[in-house]
Amino acid sequence: MKTLPLTLLALLCGTAGIHAHEKEIKVTVENTWHKAKTDEPVVIDLNALKLDFTVKSAVVKDGETEIPSQLDDMNFDMKADELAFVTDVPANGKKELVVTLSTEKSDRKYPARVYAQMLFRTSKNDQYAKGTAIYAPGDSYTYTVLHHHGIAFESELVAYRIYYNEKQTTDLYGKFKKGLEIEESMFYPTDEQLERGFGDDVILVRNSCGAGTLKGWNGKEATHIMPVAVRGQRLIASGPVRTIADAEVKGWEYQGKELNMINRYTLYAGHRDAQVDIIFDQPLGQEEFCTGVQNIAGNAAMFSDHEGLVGSWGTDWPVNDTIKYKKETVGLGTSIPRQYIKKEAKDKENFLYTVSAPGKDRFTYHTTFTSTKETFGYPTKEAWFSYLEEWKKELEHPCKVSVQIVR
Repeated sequence: MKTLPLTLLALLCGTAGIHAHEKEIKVTVENTWHKAKTDEPVVIDLNALKLDFTVKSAVVKDGETEIPSQLDDMNFDMKADELAFVTDVPANGKKELVVTLSTEKSDRKYPARVYAQMLFRTSKNDQYAKGTAIYAPGDSYTYTVLHHHGIAFESELVAYRIYYNEKQTTDLYGKFKKGLEIEESMFYPTDEQLERGFGDDVILVRNSCGAGTLKGWNGKEATHIMPVAVRGQRLIASGPVRTIADAEVKGWEYQGKELNMINRYTLYAGHRDAQVDIIFDQPLGQEEFCTGVQNIAGNAAMFSDHEGLVGSWGTDWPVNDTIKYKKETVGLGTSIPRQYIKKEAKDKENFLYTVSAPGKDRFTYHTTFTSTKETFGYPTKEAWFSYLEEWKKELEHPCKVSVQIVR
């Protein structure tokens, strides 16, 4: 009997060990609401599937049509934790999709519908280095460390940035037309870009909560996130389907405790609203926080349903330069689930709800905005406040997602 040379045998064994592993799963997305859903977010927890391999690529199909998707590593361990995509679902209907998960890497690229950017400043004024995470001692001056002062992220409709300092406030960038602009404009469009129809900063947040920023509450007014031992930001995902950006603090001295907290902002394709997840490393006690919307220029019109939805509409200069820039009119909105509401409140800069989540280590709410420079948005406060009511109803009727391993 002939025997194979050892080198050939080793090669064959090695080849056998690199065959791709695949799993096919069926994902059912059911809409029990009486209105159709457009760009409904669907997130699959890969760890919950208990696969015996590490997922390196995924293909999502609606019949014969491939749907853009992305794999996200949520904890920076170089392994995908979640699969995300958006899909349209008819009113009182459902959609069944087939997902193939594989160990093989893929060079598949989808058209970007969102984008996110973290840029480190360098010794040259016009050059920046791309980054994914930054941390500093809590007493450091961090406001100028990053270009545009923190992570910026956008959909085709709107753009946000998160200040990398004790404010941690969301600042807002409005657009004339739908499209992605931040990679090119870097939140500060040039005169030439403005001539081409680019958007720009539309709000001066001052010391407010801007749109939906979580703040401390001292019983009378919102407070910044300070003092802290460590302050950081992380860019988890930048598209093509969703962006995920974290503002993180460790050792926040607050109401007699030291809290470690992540404020996670997720923006999906086709959305102007951002999902805000407030995440702690241990269950909360009776700590009370607040969030809501800015009282723009101190004289904004306010809307509230007194059950977790608050909005404002107002006009102000977006920057201190009142010669080059004109006043901007914006509408803001924040919707908080009723179970976290303690009471309505306001201070000189904000319309607020105070919130609490005893025994929980996380809670979620949503925030949104419009600018009257939009050619596709809401031109009046009446139109905006009406939209906010519909938006809240849609948030309260998410699609039901079920997953079944087929083979």
